[in-house]
Amino acid sequence: MSLIHLFLLASLVSLEAAASFSPGSRSILRDIGNDVADQKDYAVELNATSFDSVFQNIPAKYAILEFFAHWCPACRNYKPHYEKVARLFNGADAIHPGLVLMTRVDCAAKINVKLCDKFSINRYPMLFWGPPRKFVGGSWDPKQEKSEIIVVDEWRTADLLLNWINKQIGSSYGLDDQKFGNAHLLPNISDHEQISQAIYDIEEATEEAFDIILALKAIKSPETSASFIRFLQLLVAHHPSRRCRKGSAEILVNFDELCPSGQCSYNQESGAKDSLRNFHICGKDVPRGY
Repeated sequence: MSLIHLFLLASLVSLEAAASFSPGSRSILRDIGNDVADQKDYAVELNATSFDSVFQNIPAKYAILEFFAHWCPACRNYKPHYEKVARLFNGADAIHPGLVLMTRVDCAAKINVKLCDKFSINRYPMLFWGPPRKFVGGSWDPKQEKSEIIVVDEWRTADLLLNWINKQIGSSYGLDDQKFGNAHLLPNISDHEQISQAIYDIEEATEEAFDIILALKAIKSPETSASFIRFLQLLVAHHPSRRCRKGSAEILVNFDELCPSGQCSYNQESGAKDSLRNFHICGKDVPRGY
């Protein structure tokens, strides 16, 4: 038998072994190549060390866990689909943050073998859904009748996976969802009328917030007084409206007289200089309900 025939025979044996395996026999698969296309990852990659702590502390209501192997061609082909959906839920720029945590575990990594065995992984990729805390110290058995961790059965494309998620949480999210509902304004960002309208909206909202504070007489202790001072400092430093910055600064300058020992005066008498009610946080000319 020639060397070429021997090489082909050895390759076929290796492929056959990789195609069918039991959950506890992954060592044969770990040394196969690991060429992954460069792209931004949104899904959180976990390992046996970080697994429980991440699911224990994450505030998301649901989680999807993908078990994959870095050598697996099907997993590599699927990764862009999974990332399209993860973009909607994960990361600082998430479109719908705080709802679904999308994670993955590489079963071809030695550290994760026992973890993957606990979830009876017998194919790649394999996706699970459930409340994050149910994954902590958890496992999955196909013979288990009742479990809050379930197998995702519609996942082969980004559309299928997102539709499946929508069914679970009663939503209608789309892959083309954008972060800002007013994205249509962006092409006209230099439109002075739009900018002025946006500033007026913020000014009116600021005045409304100040009115609520006054109506509730919310500043009545050193603690609430300190919080209000911090609020005013933030307005002075960062408010987009010049007159709101000026009005906030005026209240700050007079704060010790207005709220001695944290007890503010809410006297409604006209001209009472020691009353918060006679100060306008954004000036007297802020448009209301235009």
